[in-house]
Amino acid sequence: MYTSAVILASDNGVCTTMKRVLVLGAGLVARPLVRYLLSQPGFHVRVASRTVARAQELIAGSPNGEALAFDIGDAVALSALVAGCDLAISLLPYVYHVQVARACLARRKHLVTTSYVSPAMRELDAPARAAGVLLLNEVGLDPGIDHMSAMRIIHRVQRAGGEIAGFTSMCGGLPAPEANTNPFGYKFSWSPRGVLLAGRNSARFRRDGQTVEIPGKELFDHCWRLPIAGLGDFEGYPNRDSLPYLDTYGIGGARDMLRGTLRNLGWCSTLKRIVELGLLDEGERPELAGATWGQTLAGIVGAGGGGDVRRRVAGYLGIAADAPELERLEWLGLFGAEPVPAGAHTLLDALVMQMQARMAYAPGERDMIILQHTFNARYPDRAERITSTLAEFGVPGGDTAMARTVSLPAAIAVRLVLEGKLGLAGVHIPVRPEIYMPIMDELESLGVYFAEQCRGEAFGS
Repeated sequence: MYTSAVILASDNGVCTTMKRVLVLGAGLVARPLVRYLLSQPGFHVRVASRTVARAQELIAGSPNGEALAFDIGDAVALSALVAGCDLAISLLPYVYHVQVARACLARRKHLVTTSYVSPAMRELDAPARAAGVLLLNEVGLDPGIDHMSAMRIIHRVQRAGGEIAGFTSMCGGLPAPEANTNPFGYKFSWSPRGVLLAGRNSARFRRDGQTVEIPGKELFDHCWRLPIAGLGDFEGYPNRDSLPYLDTYGIGGARDMLRGTLRNLGWCSTLKRIVELGLLDEGERPELAGATWGQTLAGIVGAGGGGDVRRRVAGYLGIAADAPELERLEWLGLFGAEPVPAGAHTLLDALVMQMQARMAYAPGERDMIILQHTFNARYPDRAERITSTLAEFGVPGGDTAMARTVSLPAAIAVRLVLEGKLGLAGVHIPVRPEIYMPIMDELESLGVYFAEQCRGEAFGS
């Protein structure tokens, strides 16, 4: 374990204390963060993961890095690891963040995550303030860069005497055009389970001053076509509850407020059918063991109707047997003799494994991140429509765009905290200028930047 301090001899012979960082998790997005932190003078980085080989790969032999095996179920080990760091970064699944945060509070250590603030995390705000501990969340891509890039423009408009009358933010992680080679128009650059579970979320937003509420089972009925300059047409749909961000962003008077997800055309109609078939269900299904996908789908839709499984599914869904949604499910292997993946205990488990096997990136393929904000800004004498777009592409054989955009903001935030440049305590997200300005400036120096267009409109339009 760590000793109470790690000593580094500087060039002038004066010893200084190293800044000790604990990274919990070594998944798909961790590499840019670990490499960035290892490149910082005076940083010692410990990567703790259930798969120690993955942690060792991230450290890559760096003398300032260390890899070790760790199981989040071991509370004693978690406490000891947190005690030996100055700051912890949780890249674990979001359900573990509060557990890590409590360990950090007990040891008076700072925490950074890239996930949404849960109600349980929010309850730690007062104890964290009292302890002088910063629990900085939502410092990834979405949430993260979306907040920071939006606040930079919102504050600029407000400083100039304007107000935001409408705001829309759309974000998606997708295959680059040349890698878009399957009927779903999608490949997984982060947790497949997280992608699918997001399809069960209800949504709430504001349109023309009115609140719109979408139940989770109807989410994919509410999508629209969205052109992105230079990249083509996509489809968007609402993401979770947008209304709290009216206050978070300081734009409570806006008549329109929507945060949404971008996908390639056809995603929404296909996911709608997946939801209707119950394939996102997390109930235990012992009958999956040894079953084929055809048998499983036949069991879901019932034995009536005759014909092959595809036609019976079409009848169950009330769509034509040659519908493009069924073409995609057929391509995925859901109508035939292919076995349900071994070890799947729920329909969601089975679908996650099936999609992960069929919808992974091939070596050398690039992913793509698109994040676009649209602002309707009003000033006393004019109106503006501002469009701000990030298009980030992965590096063939190197880091994915998803990994860079999720982990680099967190890595920069860690550096700022440990260098004493963020004198904050409590639960925060990056909507304050002292947080987002240096992060956005450094992201631009690393090649992650937004292109902005501003179109003036006649006053009152």
